Amino acid sequence: MTLVVAALLGSAYVLGRSLVPDQSQRHATGATTNADGPHYADQPSGGEPTAVPSASGSASPQARPAEAGQDGTGRDAGDDKLFGAHATTGSPRLALTFDDGPDPRYTPQVLATLREFDVRATFCVVGENAQDHPDLIQAIVNDGHTLCNHSWHHDVGLGARSADAIRADLLRTNAAIRAAVPNAPIVWYRQPGGAWTYPVVSVARQLGMTPLHWSVDPSDWELPGAGKITATVLTQAEPGSVVLLHDAGGDRQGTVDALRRILPDLIARFQLEALPTDPT
Repeated sequence: MTLVVAALLGSAYVLGRSLVPDQSQRHATGATTNADGPHYADQPSGGEPTAVPSASGSASPQARPAEAGQDGTGRDAGDDKLFGAHATTGSPRLALTFDDGPDPRYTPQVLATLREFDVRATFCVVGENAQDHPDLIQAIVNDGHTLCNHSWHHDVGLGARSADAIRADLLRTNAAIRAAVPNAPIVWYRQPGGAWTYPVVSVARQLGMTPLHWSVDPSDWELPGAGKITATVLTQAEPGSVVLLHDAGGDRQGTVDALRRILPDLIARFQLEALPTDPT
């Protein structure tokens, strides 16, 4: 009798465990979540590009992330990889860009540091985060920074979807931004992961947004530490650079700490700008 009861209890335990979802499982949106908010798993990669599944499940060669150059920045990527997306400012000025926000922990720290050094930047915001934190979108605009559409939920595979699906995603993101700041211009679009395709570039342009890539990538999303982030940016920055940083999507304290080290040097060497709201 004892063995029978033990067996029944063991079976009930296994069944119960099978019904509990794995909290660490990656969501279909490309983000994992915890108490701190969404953590985006699909970040730029300096390695070999891999095909992104299309809506039908097949891999689309046009949906591969932009291939990084020898130095890992993407600056040697040919225009055929970027489909015409801007990778520089087109002037001697340097632009700092912050992706994946806004985030209630890190975005205010980034804004405070930029304010302290009187620097304007460009924030590529994710629609779901803009919807959740409209006060931070307002703070970004009130400080004179430029807004950039970064898709609804950081969908690296968005460029492999239909034009209608891409348009709906970008319009949904713009609507969330404009719910917070109705009159703020949104004239830039950055594809998550740098996974540019002709359709996503075409739709962005049809909606009045200029595709925005980058030329300096310290891979801060890999959490290399403030020292390495600082060294990479200061070594690779040059006139016209677009620097890719992140104020959300994971633990960004290293980026926040690096920013304070980076700004004095960049200010001494370059004129820093928020990307213009009339890029044409």
